[in-house]
Amino acid sequence: MGMQMGSGKKGPMADINVTPLVDVMLVLLVIFMVTAPMLFSGIDLKLPKTQKVNNIGLRPELIILSITDSEKFFLGKEAVQKEVLIATILKQFQTSKTDVLYLRADYNLKYEKVAKLIAALKKAGVSNIALVTEVEKGKE
Repeated sequence: MGMQMGSGKKGPMADINVTPLVDVMLVLLVIFMVTAPMLFSGIDLKLPKTQKVNNIGLRPELIILSITDSEKFFLGKEAVQKEVLIATILKQFQTSKTDVLYLRADYNLKYEKVAKLIAALKKAGVSNIALVTEVEKGKE
């Protein structure tokens, strides 16, 4: 009494074995998950520390506004003058597929400066602003 394979037909099996494909895809997924956070290092800022709320995972295709403690503005990695900042952000919103502005402000920058910038952005029509912070050690 031997075990029968298939439906009793003889000859080669025409079905594709997808197990190796799934293995390769899972390995690629893990590689992309590990390397994606490293792709965007951005401008070196000392960000405020908070408890972990959600993981944004900054990527270059996102609209990221960084402000240094000396009030220099960077959109992505490019320096932008304060006078044309809002116009440049609005242009990026038109060309990108996102409506979220990720705001990274240095820890030493006065709160007043950040609040005035947010007010100016909202007045210009940028209403979806996400503040980027670092996670406090031990508060994850």
